[in-house]
Amino acid sequence: MKKVCVITGGGSGMGLAAAQILAKQEWYVILVGRNEKKLENAVLDIKKMGGDAEAFSCDVSDFNSTVTLAQHAKQCGDVKAVIHAAGMSPQMGDAEKIMRCNALGTININDAFYEVMSSGGCIIDTSSMSAYLTPQFILPKKSYRLCRVNREKFFRKMMARVNIFPKKTRSGVAYVISKNFVIWYAKTDAIRFGKKNIRVLSVTPGNFETPMGELEKEEATTYIKYNAIKRLGKPEEIAQLYVFLIDERLGYLTGADILCDGGCVAGGASSSERMRK
Repeated sequence: MKKVCVITGGGSGMGLAAAQILAKQEWYVILVGRNEKKLENAVLDIKKMGGDAEAFSCDVSDFNSTVTLAQHAKQCGDVKAVIHAAGMSPQMGDAEKIMRCNALGTININDAFYEVMSSGGCIIDTSSMSAYLTPQFILPKKSYRLCRVNREKFFRKMMARVNIFPKKTRSGVAYVISKNFVIWYAKTDAIRFGKKNIRVLSVTPGNFETPMGELEKEEATTYIKYNAIKRLGKPEEIAQLYVFLIDERLGYLTGADILCDGGCVAGGASSSERMRK
């Protein structure tokens, strides 16, 4: 039976870089996204490398769409890994779209794949360095738990906090809140998945040379002065981290966030840089 890895946001950037490594290791890779042409081109590139992959169109903010994806993945083989790298930056949409994609999208992916993943598997959710830089008073942490009780109320609470801020800043606020939530959600979801011997982790990237990163390149360069490694990250570097983490030999590692930011947070970066821009 084929060993399957599903990668959301797999058409470019970190997701595609991880897919290319896994394809060489004889995984069957399902590349997921909303841009079908980009996905198909990525699949062609992987097949030229001798890998085995397919494209699957999915809107992660829609739960039914993620269930369809998960059921399809199960039909393809043994679903051992999910790398949830899809997300929206502040430049890609309004506050509500960002919250739906980043926060609800993570909930949807985890819930859908809880039903189909095999024992020994691993699901990785993706956050952002901004989750570490955001002042605590901005974050509605007491409302996070509502995601497992009442999703509609959870979403209303998240947006209520976002809407306190001036309209021009709301996309950015939605982004940092949603990405902080992702870390909390992955850590707390490890208990549920652990009952099925499946690990849950989050990976938190700093600033990388990706299509999404290009949209924020001017701001990203202001943070390099805090880095221990004085440059932007390369997609293949964090891709190696994703691939390493899904290895079953790391069977005791779960409920943790792994920060991969070139030492930026440790170097003293804060949200004040963003505020000055």
